[in-house]
Amino acid sequence: MSAARPIVAPTSAGGADPHRWPALAVVGAAFFMTVMDTSIVNVALPSIQTALHVSRASLQWVLTAYVITFGGFLLLGGRAADLLGRRRVFVGGVALFTVCSLVCGLAGSAALLIAARAAQGLGAAIVSPAALSIVMTAFAEGPARNRALGIWGALGGSGAAVGVVAGGVLTQYVGWAWIFFVNVPIGVLVCALTWPLVRESRLDGDKRQVDLAGAVSVTAGLAVLVYAIATAPDAGWATARTIGLLAASAALLMVFVIIETRAAAPLVPFRIFRVGTVAGANIVGFLLGAVLFSSFFLLTLYVQQVLHYSALLTGVTFLAATGTTVLVSGLAQGLTTRLGPRPVMALGALLWAAAMVYLTRIPVQGSFVSTLLPGYLLIGFGLPLALVPVSIAALAGVEGREAGLAAGLITTAQQVGGAIGIALASTIAASHAATLLRQGRPVAEALTSGYALGFWAIAAVAGTAVLASLALIRPHEASPPPAVPAASPAGERPERMMNRSNEYTQMERETCTRCALSSHTLTTSRSRPAARWRAMPTRASR
Repeated sequence: MSAARPIVAPTSAGGADPHRWPALAVVGAAFFMTVMDTSIVNVALPSIQTALHVSRASLQWVLTAYVITFGGFLLLGGRAADLLGRRRVFVGGVALFTVCSLVCGLAGSAALLIAARAAQGLGAAIVSPAALSIVMTAFAEGPARNRALGIWGALGGSGAAVGVVAGGVLTQYVGWAWIFFVNVPIGVLVCALTWPLVRESRLDGDKRQVDLAGAVSVTAGLAVLVYAIATAPDAGWATARTIGLLAASAALLMVFVIIETRAAAPLVPFRIFRVGTVAGANIVGFLLGAVLFSSFFLLTLYVQQVLHYSALLTGVTFLAATGTTVLVSGLAQGLTTRLGPRPVMALGALLWAAAMVYLTRIPVQGSFVSTLLPGYLLIGFGLPLALVPVSIAALAGVEGREAGLAAGLITTAQQVGGAIGIALASTIAASHAATLLRQGRPVAEALTSGYALGFWAIAAVAGTAVLASLALIRPHEASPPPAVPAASPAGERPERMMNRSNEYTQMERETCTRCALSSHTLTTSRSRPAARWRAMPTRASR
């Protein structure tokens, strides 16, 4: 059966998987679903509060429970994919996410809904890095992978915006439960198509040691960090509770660093940060995550609370940003392939900063065309131009055996950045609005002024991302490695090829050398190896 495809040791070139484009569509659908769920709930919160009689204090946990487990378990999910098998872990994550979505829609109480959302976030933390590592190992580094990551960036960038649109439409016409039910048929279809289309890959047996202490410490540290940040706007940043949680998170992460420096098989080998542009891309990804999630968060609040748009109309306004993002993503990957990640990333962050500066002018009596549309269009251009090269740079030069780890790192950076961005932007906006309300200003005017100040803060973060892109992404390190002149038949391990080469005569070796050089020329000119072959490893472990 087609599902019984061979387990291979991934290479940096990824091999020429004949099903790589259909596989991208399958794992991309699951990734899009998890990103969409970070925002689809926003516009449905009032309906959920009414239907389940949720208190205002408990309502935030419908969002926070998902964010905590999503951000906290990403690194563990990525490394589990490397160790246990990327396809196997991916399917398990999608199945968990799908079942929890069904439970969310059927929930008759706030407690059950919040618990299911937490488990749903765990499923998303498994799916997201496993899916990206599958893409990385299926496509050779170079133009083919850049095209795939361009599509990936479009899915990630538009997912949050589509979530707002879908949340508005579903809540308005069929009820809030369907923002969760919509995931069920998608999840079932993804699970059914994954086995025949997605190639299994994982580390070899002698490298599959589990760093349990590192996994527990980093997962706990990240979960406590996200929890502290998500609840700080309500609890207060200077309270003993928030300071204690941040201190506990710092202590756990410090313990994790100590464990990793001494572990024989660390969960996160720190040498990965010396590979290419991994470190710089993760820093920029952290900043862009803060800009992405906080800007959409404040825009949703402004449109609903000040302009008084319905849930449906609020979602429709985001179509301008979503449609532009999808159209520009192809341009983003093309420019990145031609110019390198650094200038494209900086341009995208600059456009994003310009969008935030424009939105600081929002009035109380605004309209879609004059107030929102220019900002949405700038976001639609800036988002893919920034996120696509960040994804490419975060994976550049990483060996296939650490694909899940690299995917987990960049996704964690963006999710933690998003949590911090939302917390800071909402704190700034709420604090300024409260000050104006105490001075006797009208509610709409106070809220608008608070959101405008929040957009100024987000613009500053986007400007920092521009500077970080130029300072931390070195062009020569983001270039793809040269193509490999040797190849092995699909599913055959490199060690077997090396052993079998000892049986060749000198004449056969010379013939193989000429064939390999010819294969190298074709691979370099076409930028995609033949579908029947997988490339051997291109570089030694760093």
